[in-house]
Amino acid sequence: MRGFELGGAGRVSVSEDAPASSIHVDAGDRGRGRRGYKRYLWMLGLLAPASALLPSQLVMWTGMPIFWWSGVMIFFVVIPVVDALAGEDGHNPSDADIESMEDDRYYRWCTYLFLPVQFVTLLVACWMWAFGGLDIVDKIGLAVTVGLVAGTGINAAHELGHRIEKHERWLAKVALAQTFYGHFFVEHNRGHHVRVATPEDPATARFGENVYTFLPRSVVGGLVSAWSLERQRLSRLGIRPWSLRSNLVHSWVMSLVLFGTLAAIFGLGIVPYLAVQAAVGFLLLEIINYVEHYGLLREKNDRGRYVRTSARHSWNSDRLCTNIFLYHLQRHSDHHANPAKRYQTLRACDEAPQLPAGYATMVLLAVVPPLWRRVMDPRVLAHYDGDVTRANILPRRREKILARHRIGPNRAA
Repeated sequence: MRGFELGGAGRVSVSEDAPASSIHVDAGDRGRGRRGYKRYLWMLGLLAPASALLPSQLVMWTGMPIFWWSGVMIFFVVIPVVDALAGEDGHNPSDADIESMEDDRYYRWCTYLFLPVQFVTLLVACWMWAFGGLDIVDKIGLAVTVGLVAGTGINAAHELGHRIEKHERWLAKVALAQTFYGHFFVEHNRGHHVRVATPEDPATARFGENVYTFLPRSVVGGLVSAWSLERQRLSRLGIRPWSLRSNLVHSWVMSLVLFGTLAAIFGLGIVPYLAVQAAVGFLLLEIINYVEHYGLLREKNDRGRYVRTSARHSWNSDRLCTNIFLYHLQRHSDHHANPAKRYQTLRACDEAPQLPAGYATMVLLAVVPPLWRRVMDPRVLAHYDGDVTRANILPRRREKILARHRIGPNRAA
């Protein structure tokens, strides 16, 4: 099984003889993670939820209602531009720093503080929807902006939900309440991380599958999987699936209480916009899921079981700006190899397949399937040395894809 060791420029590479979860960094990289400038950049991640406070101010200063859509401008124009200018990070924490960084509560507060800022922006948005005098287009623009914040909130929940501390797992459910996507807490940890890069995983996109067919498969499949996993857990404990001890029911009740309280305070007129922002939030998450594992497949061993997840089963990007806003989510291979590691200690890996840009740019490509295929299909093929049969191919398009690449039936089998 492949493992990790240091490559050039302080990055991580895969070796054939190392255990899958080991990562080694030479002495030249020590100190960069804990004492370096990057430590102080993590608080900038709070600018993401705070960005939803900008629209009202920008509209007031400029008189231009287009700024109700400022979330779209920030997430899909400003961040990609800054990503391009800032370039890649290229620094990894050393082995000597890992333990101290994991124990440093400063990094935890960078994620904890995301939640109050997130919910303050939601309250401000509810007030604007109810009493701000906005027309319907402006209200939708604000809902999209808030939804993009909610989507990054799911990422904060993702970080917190991987922890074993009870208060952090509870905070993960709180962060998910705004998007009514509490089942992600169950499915991601106990479903996706087990089945990633296999045809059985609804959150792994297949080669030849566009994002518009992936989304319903992932959304519905993730919900069904979460229900099944939680029902099995509760059954072993002799508990009914609709009990409040169910992580799903508990999370859904939190969403109902949140939405019901907001509707009681601000009126039923805000409910459609709450629904819009929730949909935008979880769709952003799912499009990122589409990007993260597109076309990648874990092969089976001699016993017919999938090999252990390695660096080769996640698309990575080390673009600094997006990594700061998404808590190193783009260092996805290390996350899957070591899901218990906190975001600040995740490392870049040269052996992982690399995206040509950060997630914000890749989301834009994903929603235009011809552009996505033009950019990403050659990268999938290159990752598998030109052998498309090694990719995770969309079943209904398999024959056409193999024929296009002139793969005969004997080799395809």
